[in-house]
This record gives sequence, C-alpha cells and structure tokens, in this order.
Amino acid sequence: MADIVVGVVGAGRIGKLHIDNIKNMSNVRVKMVSDVFADHLSEWFETSGVEEITKNYEDIINDPEINVVMICSPTNTHIEIIKAAAAAGKNIFCEKPISFSDEETLEAYEAVKQAGVKFQIGFNRRFDRNFSKVRRLVESKEIGDLHILKVTSRDPEPPSLDYIPTSGGLFMDMAIHDFDMVRYIAGSEVEEVYVQGASLVNPEIGKIGDIDTAIISLKFANGAMGVIDNSRQAVYGYDQRVEAFGSNGAATAQNELESTVEISSKDGVKGDNPLHFFLERYNDAYIKETSEFFDAIRNDGEVPCSFRDGIMAQRIAAAANESLETGMPVKVKMVD
Repeated sequence: MADIVVGVVGAGRIGKLHIDNIKNMSNVRVKMVSDVFADHLSEWFETSGVEEITKNYEDIINDPEINVVMICSPTNTHIEIIKAAAAAGKNIFCEKPISFSDEETLEAYEAVKQAGVKFQIGFNRRFDRNFSKVRRLVESKEIGDLHILKVTSRDPEPPSLDYIPTSGGLFMDMAIHDFDMVRYIAGSEVEEVYVQGASLVNPEIGKIGDIDTAIISLKFANGAMGVIDNSRQAVYGYDQRVEAFGSNGAATAQNELESTVEISSKDGVKGDNPLHFFLERYNDAYIKETSEFFDAIRNDGEVPCSFRDGIMAQRIAAAANESLETGMPVKVKMVD
C-alpha cells in the first residue's frame, strides 16, 4: 500500500487535531507543516511527530514527496493554496468554507478539475456515526417519505469579537456545517432559504455587522421542509441534534454526553451536560473523514465529500445572508 505523505498548511487547533489523528494511521506521514507563526511553535513541533516546519506553504507545494496538502489555514488563504496545490498535482483536503466568494471558488473548482487531483472539503459531521445512521434511515425510507428535517446547532460560547469581522459571518462560519448536513441527510438540494436572525447573545456582535442567533427555514427539491436553529451560546454545552420526520415515523440523533450516568434523588433526576465543543464531540468523525479521503486516493475512488458539496453549502450560506438582509425568501443557485 502506497504511503500518503502529507503537508499541513496551518497549525491552529484544527490543523493540530488533524496532525494528532494522522499520526495514528498506517502508511500515512505528516512530513511538513507550514504556519506563518512557525517561530512560536517550536515547543509544539518537538513533540508533534512532524518532520519539518516552515513559515512558507510553498515549501509544501514544492516538495516532490508530498502528495496530499491539507489546508487548515484561514479562509482568505484557501483559493491561492488550492490553485498552487492543484498545479503541482497534489491531492487536496480543505477545511470549510472554500472561500467567501462564489467567483473565486469556481475558479479553484476549474483548477482542480483541470489538474485531475482529488479534492475533499472538510464537512466532518457527515462522518458522525449518529448522523450517518439518520441519513441511512432516510435514504432507505424506513421512516417513509421525508417531511420535515430539523437541525439544532448551538455553540457553548461565542467566538472573540476580534474573530467576527474575518469569520464570514454566522452562516458562512458556523451554519455552513448545518447546510451541508441537511443536504446530506435529505439526499436533496436546498432550493430556497428564509432567515430570521438577531444578536441576542452579545449586542456587540450586531454592532460589528453579524448575528449570533438564527432560525433558518429551508425548502428542498424533493418537497420536504427543513429548519435549522443556531445560537453562538448554549450555556449547558455543545448542542448538536437532528430529527428527520417522515410519513412512517421519525429518526432522532441526540447529544453526545460526558457520560450516560444519571443521579436520581428526591430533588430530581440529573445527568451530564453535552460534550463541551467540536474537538471533543466530533473527533471520531474527523478521523473517519480523513481516513476515507486517504482511501479514495489509494484506490482512485470518489471522495465522500466533494468540491461540489462545498460549493452548494457556500451558496446556501450566501442565500441565507441575502435573506437576512432583505427579509425575503431567497432561491439557492445550483451548480451547473
């Protein structure tokens, strides 16, 4: 079995997570990591298992042994790196979103298609065992025809105010995972989006031009309806739930808890909170998504989450932003 030799661009928390997971995979090496703050990562680098560290991502692009580039850097760097990696004939894994611009994303899409390399977008929630089972139950029609799909996605705490202006906003930064999830579970495109949103967690977020709370109504091509509720702060933990309701029943995925132990007393029944945040909640899904990407490279198979999936989630996010601004339902532009 051929080795997968990886270069990781960006050594923030998601880059480090991928590196830690990859270290435990057979026939996979993380040869190099690039980060503009490499000078401050010397202590981490010593125990990381990475062979080389650099400030310049072009060192990864120019290394002939590296055959996979994992892009874990800020969104505004993605397009440049995707194009460079594609031109060098390297397979690409990119964290979401691909970019904040539909035009730039399509340019990168053409570059990847022309190069004939594998490209996977990092929508890790597809690989969660619970959500995957809901998808299978919908697909097999065990719950009949899908009528309503509900997704609850609430973070335990909002990001820093410094992060908000560069995040792309709630829909592109946070809800984009949910937009991919509803497409994946419903097995149908989202045709129309209507949004209500506000800054209820922190009014300062609103002053910067974003929201922290939203209700998103969806209309699917297969006739089903959907609703996503988002909040930047659920004080009890990372709230991640899905319900698919159909003509013959419903399938529900509840939160993952710190434990399933309950304490019963005269004062009531108490249980544990949901796992704190995405690193804890979805680590198994992160492992599965990268493992399946590497398998697609080795076997020349289809990646499980494609560039087209990234484009569509990004376009739903753009439609959601337009709906918030106009107060009207907005049609989602399909990929040609």
